[in-house]
Amino acid sequence: MCGTSTTSPRSAAAGPTVRIGCLVTGNTYRNPALLAKEAVTVDHLSGGRLEFGIGAAWAEIEHEMYGFEGLDHRVGRLSESLRIIKSLFTEERTTFEGRYYHFKEAIANPKPIQKPHPPFWIGASGPTTLRLVARYGDVWNIAGGDPDRVKELTPMFEEACGSVGREASEIRRSLQFGWDGENRNELLELSARYLELGVTEQVIYLRGEHPVALAEKIAEMLPDLRKLGSATMATDSAR
Repeated sequence: MCGTSTTSPRSAAAGPTVRIGCLVTGNTYRNPALLAKEAVTVDHLSGGRLEFGIGAAWAEIEHEMYGFEGLDHRVGRLSESLRIIKSLFTEERTTFEGRYYHFKEAIANPKPIQKPHPPFWIGASGPTTLRLVARYGDVWNIAGGDPDRVKELTPMFEEACGSVGREASEIRRSLQFGWDGENRNELLELSARYLELGVTEQVIYLRGEHPVALAEKIAEMLPDLRKLGSATMATDSAR
């Protein structure tokens, strides 16, 4: 696969109104300063359309092949990186003395176009990472799962938000799921179930031997999928 930090600007040029991002960037692959600089570059090249996805990383085989370190303490590293990157995005200088990263009067210019910073999408399903979402996230990326799994994780997420004094409703929810392209109603029904559970940011995998054809089918269904979202919003407003 090509590097997402370099392909994202090309995607931005191809779709001048579409918001772009990666689900999710593995934190252990880059120093936080480098990752912040790449993110700001994409935000500027896209005219302020970056959705900044980040997670603790998990692919052991990649760490072994390329000699990346940090997978054994990946959640601790993610915690420090989130604090650092948010500071680099918003503060004139960043000083940080942590267990894994050390910054002294670090300057990071230019700042992102989006203020105070691009939305943070953080992947999480465990108690510790859910607290990181609650503290730093703008979008909770639910780490896969069917609607029952979403139901199981939601109370944990809401508890994590409460523990840091934040309203769970302030954070959008996202999830990736698959569709084989065969049954149109199946996709509409599944999307509606996720919307009822508060998952407003839905990503459909383009898997199989014909990903372009699958993308075209999904594109044809976008008007109906958007209607589901509008209907859910209207229902919520009426409650």
